[in-house]
Amino acid sequence: MQNSKLKYQIALTLLKGIGPIKARQLLSKLGSIESIFEDSLVSICKKTTISHSILKEMNREKALETAEAHVNYFEKKNIQTHFYTEDTYPRRLKQCADAPLLLFSEGKMDLNGQRMVAIVGTRNATDYGKTVCEEIVKNCVDKNITIVSGMAYGIDICTHQLCVKYGIPTIGVLGHGLDRLYPSEHKNIATKMIDNGGLLTEYLPGTNPDRENFPMRNRIVAGMCDATIVIESKIAGGSLITADLANDYSRDVFAVPGNVGQIHSKGCNLLISKQKAHLITDCNDFLTWMQWKDEIKPKAIQRALFTEFSIEEQELIAILETEGEISIDSLSIKAKVSVSKVSVLLFNLEMSGAVKMLPGKKYKLI
Repeated sequence: MQNSKLKYQIALTLLKGIGPIKARQLLSKLGSIESIFEDSLVSICKKTTISHSILKEMNREKALETAEAHVNYFEKKNIQTHFYTEDTYPRRLKQCADAPLLLFSEGKMDLNGQRMVAIVGTRNATDYGKTVCEEIVKNCVDKNITIVSGMAYGIDICTHQLCVKYGIPTIGVLGHGLDRLYPSEHKNIATKMIDNGGLLTEYLPGTNPDRENFPMRNRIVAGMCDATIVIESKIAGGSLITADLANDYSRDVFAVPGNVGQIHSKGCNLLISKQKAHLITDCNDFLTWMQWKDEIKPKAIQRALFTEFSIEEQELIAILETEGEISIDSLSIKAKVSVSKVSVLLFNLEMSGAVKMLPGKKYKLI
């Protein structure tokens, strides 16, 4: 039964002309993933706003046939899958409109860790960049932080290596399938990451590390984290793409300043000068800005004592505790309360010091 469900999930990502947004629309209107493949095209067309011509080109039979082969591979290799409606799917990433429908992972990782931060940077890291990277990573020890990066040369792999060295959970997001590793020189560190983190991708086995995959990979890195730190970057490149995506997703972005004459510092200096990133010089700056210097447990105890709130307010608190950050519209849907009513309840919670409004009209518990 589980294999059948996974086959439909994989097949959904393979439908021609159906991206994540249209796929979510189909699921919402039809009620089940099976209906997408079993209902007639005429019926689907009537229930959705998707044209018959697009539906006709989906090629459902081929998608299911290809998906079945992948199911067998995942079972054999013990690869975990995370569909966007499942609890294991990164809740932060779920808030992004262009988030992938399905993710594949290898290792022991929590994609919904209490604190998630991306560290990215140039592929040609200098000694300065590596030194700053180590200062930041080692001071994340015992802070309940999971560090995410992209397994690339330079700052990325330096970050993963330091996480392994200091025992910090780390996740490498790939621009290809889990049947290979690019660059191959990083296989050794990838193996060490499996026991305290691991590898994550949206790409099926057989997918090559093509150039166009890496900007797509970067949206996962930015979207699944609370914040992104850029350590050394040229004026253009993958790190700045990740920073821009993080800003688009209303995430905090930080950059380490560098020598104005150094080519690998120009990107970070630009982010700071354009007010697209907060300037940090060490991990203490970052932890202070994120309010992560304290331990998590006391906060959880404090939330449990919020008994003075009404039942409706407590219901919102429960949703916020599960979702982390959420828009008022999504909160309204989950709470089954009108937006105007939710707005009033959120105002009361904000005035009481229980809730904080974030950029993009999103809310989270303090």
